[in-house]
Amino acid sequence: MENTYFLSAIAGGTILVLQVLMTLFGLSEMDGDVDAELDLSGDIDGHTDVSDAFFKVLSFKTLVAFVTFFGLAGLACGHAGVSDLWTFVIAASSGSAALYVVAWMMAGLSRLQSAGNLDLRNAVGVVGKVYLTVPGAHGGRGKVTVAIQGRTVEAKAVTGGAELPSGAMIRIVGIAADDTVEVAALQEG
Repeated sequence: MENTYFLSAIAGGTILVLQVLMTLFGLSEMDGDVDAELDLSGDIDGHTDVSDAFFKVLSFKTLVAFVTFFGLAGLACGHAGVSDLWTFVIAASSGSAALYVVAWMMAGLSRLQSAGNLDLRNAVGVVGKVYLTVPGAHGGRGKVTVAIQGRTVEAKAVTGGAELPSGAMIRIVGIAADDTVEVAALQEG
């Protein structure tokens, strides 16, 4: 049985080190393992099957973690003189714990991902400032700067009212096109 633990530790450890190196050098995409979710909650009516929840945590990375820690724990217990039965139980428990910890970490990492796409619809109602003069009566486009989605953005702008000079305060009142907002002069008071 010691050979099984040794081979598990060597094979799993080698793949684990290669995965880490590939990730560090940008040769690996996380997308393949993003499906690791630990959502074991479900309705009392049984809408979430436990077997479905188990298969959600299985991925290549979680299986590599299981094999690696199964082998390492088995070798450690074998060298410590623990009986074969307890060695197997401890090795399987260690591998299972590693599997779930890696699945939990991958689920956490997948929640951190963001496309970073700007959605101008989030700008409606936001106050900004004219950067380049916005011609009146939809006579052309100018540019405004506004803070949306946690960053300052320069957007093309049109207005149906009077011309808005550079530096004028505005409010975004709608979306004129995919890349253009409709603005109005900000009324003071």
